[in-house]
Order: sequence, then C-alpha cells, then structure tokens
Amino acid sequence: MEFLSYLISGISLGSVYAIIALGYTMVYGIAKMLNFAHGDVIMVGGYISLITMLNAGLSPWVAILLAMAVCTVLGVLIEGLAYRPLRAAPSLAVLITAIGVSYLLQNSALLIFGANPKSYTPIITGTVHLFDGQLSISYVSLLTVAACIVIMVGLTLFTSKSKMGKAMRAVSEDKAAAQLMGINVNSTISLTFAIGSALAAIAGVLLCSSYSTLMPTTGSMPGIKAFTAAVFGGIGSIPGAFLGGLILGIVESLSKAYISSQLANSIVFAALIIVLLVKPTGLLGKYVPEKV
Repeated sequence: MEFLSYLISGISLGSVYAIIALGYTMVYGIAKMLNFAHGDVIMVGGYISLITMLNAGLSPWVAILLAMAVCTVLGVLIEGLAYRPLRAAPSLAVLITAIGVSYLLQNSALLIFGANPKSYTPIITGTVHLFDGQLSISYVSLLTVAACIVIMVGLTLFTSKSKMGKAMRAVSEDKAAAQLMGINVNSTISLTFAIGSALAAIAGVLLCSSYSTLMPTTGSMPGIKAFTAAVFGGIGSIPGAFLGGLILGIVESLSKAYISSQLANSIVFAALIIVLLVKPTGLLGKYVPEKV
C-alpha cells in the first residue's frame, strides 16, 4: 500500500506538470517560441485565486475562473508586447526576452505581495479512504488527475477538429503559407498564448491546493520541471506533454520516497538526459527535417 500511495502521489504531481507542459508545448508547437515566463504566470494565478478568496470572500470556483481570466489577459499582453516584435529575430533574442519577462513578473509580485511566504488553508480539502483506511487519496489528487485528462483530451479534439485548431496547425507548419490562405497569424498565436496562460492559472490553483505556501518564486521550479516534461515527452506533442508530465511526477515521487528527497530533482533531470540520448526528439516527438 505504501508503494501505491507514493505512485498515486506521483501521478497527481505529474498531472500538474502535464497541465503546465501542455501550455509550453502549445506555444512552442505553434509559435516556435519557448515562453520561460510560463512558470511565473502560474504564480500569478495562485496569487489571484488566493486573494479573491481570502479578501473578497469569493467561492473557490469563482476564484479559479477569475484567475484564468487574469492569466489569459496577461498571456496575450506578454505575447503582444514582448514576443510579437521579435518574431523574426534570432532565437537567442527571444530567449533573453523570455527570461527578462520572467524576472519582471517575479519582481512585480515581490513589490505587490511582499517577499514573505503566504500561508493559507488549501482551497480543496478532503480525503477518500480505501481498503479499510489503508490507502488515503486526497480530493485534490483526484481532481488534478481528472482535470489533466479532460484538458489533454479537450486540447487534442480542439486542435484536430475545430476551425481555429486547424488554423493553429497550419501556422505551426508554415506561417507564410497560412497567411496566404487567409489565416490571421497574429490572432492565432495570441489565442495559443491565451490558452497556455489559462492552463497555467489552473495549475497555479491546483498547486495552491496541494501546498500551503505561496511566494513570488513559487512557479519557477514547477515551470522548469514542466518544460523538462514537455521535452521528455516530445515538445510540440500534446500526448507527449501529458505522458512526460506523468512520468516525471512518478519518478520524482518514488525518488523522494526510496532514494533521497535531496537528490530527487537531480534524478529527474538525469532521466531527461538519458531519454534524450536514446531518443533526441523525446518519447512521442517526431523528427522533422529542415528544408534548406
């Protein structure tokens, strides 16, 4: 039962990584940009949901919707102000800008909310007991896994069936050709950032439900690990981000339980290196030759 408990904990943690990784993989797959400020949008979503519940007295569901709305607007603003002017610039310029946006969000949160970690009662509480109480599963774990599955299936159907999803895939293949076919490339990429930021808000709320502290750097490490999960599964692939997040969460949870909590992060990144040595495109990634 102990192993099963750690496994469930890893799946729950991996589901959070997967939700964040889906945002990374959507943006990279369509805009071919690595938005390293994505982890800090998670932090913003956490603060918005926490403040609206504690100070405004709103219900958790209203707080979640408000956090999603704020983060969606924030994602569109980041894309329009920071990334759109650099769309034709070298990738290094975009990378440096992304790091700059990340520090801007962290320091803005530091000025607005203060440096001291904020402690609070988790948003979602309660536990399910199985096998005569030998196995306990929190409601937030069940909700996290269910939300991750629903989001993954929803995004897959959206990108494959809807008109806007097909436009996203066209922009991903060739921006110039998509524009010649009448697709608004700017609006399509903005929508991609909006979806990714909304997912970051959901992940921020789920993190706030799992951990009882929040600070301006809360989203940094989950963001890095989620990016690792996206690369692990094959960045640009929605099922790959889902699979990579789950595997990384399980590896981290079992490493903390059976090896060392201090070495868990090292083991996670070592697993990424091993996978990339064997399959450079990730588990579900596909090699796409570049035309010259």
